[in-house]
Amino acid sequence: MGTTAPREGRFAEDALDIIELLKSAFLGVVEGITEWLPISSTGHLILVDEFVQLNVTPEFWNMFQVVIQLGAILAVCVLFFHDLNPFSPSKGADGRRETWKLWGKIVLGCIPAAAVGIPLDDFMEEHLYNSVVVAGALIVYGIAFIAIEMWRASKRRRMIESGELAVGRPAGAHFAPRSIAAADDEGDTDFGSITSLEDLSFKTAFGIGCFQVLSLIPGTSRSGSTIIGGLLLGCTRAVASKFTFFLAVPVMFGASALKLLKYLVLDGGTFGTSEIAIMAVGCLTAFVVSLVVIRWLMGFVRRHDFKGFGVYRIILGILVLLYFLVLQPMGIL
Repeated sequence: MGTTAPREGRFAEDALDIIELLKSAFLGVVEGITEWLPISSTGHLILVDEFVQLNVTPEFWNMFQVVIQLGAILAVCVLFFHDLNPFSPSKGADGRRETWKLWGKIVLGCIPAAAVGIPLDDFMEEHLYNSVVVAGALIVYGIAFIAIEMWRASKRRRMIESGELAVGRPAGAHFAPRSIAAADDEGDTDFGSITSLEDLSFKTAFGIGCFQVLSLIPGTSRSGSTIIGGLLLGCTRAVASKFTFFLAVPVMFGASALKLLKYLVLDGGTFGTSEIAIMAVGCLTAFVVSLVVIRWLMGFVRRHDFKGFGVYRIILGILVLLYFLVLQPMGIL
């Protein structure tokens, strides 16, 4: 990206460098935080690489920044194991049927991104993974988050004034109904016509999947694009976020498998002790951090909107442009 110095290549076989492992752990923290917040994990990893570079080959790095997401996705599998497991002994026939329907919605929602992303993977890696694209995506979708949340807030006020929202939120599978006054007193401002995953239709799931295609552009954010799609299609922030987590399961496993195959077969890459250790530390760190971030985000979205993330994206995008287009060429940093 920009004028990044060339990598020195893989280090000596079996030489476990503690500094490289610490770098991998740091990248795991970045991945664990940014994967689930709508601020773009890939974009952040690309930017962090300007300042904290692993001493590995370019081929390994291209694979690493995707496969590290496996650690993050395992956190979803752990936290929502009951929701995603159709064979859970505590589920009756109806529960198992609903879980299989949920998986149908997840698979349907993944089709658009797979159809576009797989054939264009090399092209996007070559032409879109740069500072200008990342900064532009950060800014554009930051503005989108602010605009959508302002629209939702205005819509909510109109619905309350017209009496349409006599209750804070329609009762869903995971929310109890209560009055608007009670909801406002608790700071709960989440609302939408789709208040549970059971209410999410296959058509809406596919629509959210179409928004996920936007995340193929680095800096957009996979979670950000699907959350935006969910909000525009009538989901509450909680449902949009939760479905975003579930969509990530097949998407990340598929993307990781594709990158591993490309690294091992097409690039002729290998895994020595050093590479295995770097991957393990990065994935483990991403897993632990993701456990915390996902739990926090599910509580956050009940009482807060996404405008703060929009502001963060805009500020970061401006700083990225300033650094790569002004400060770096001038040799200031």
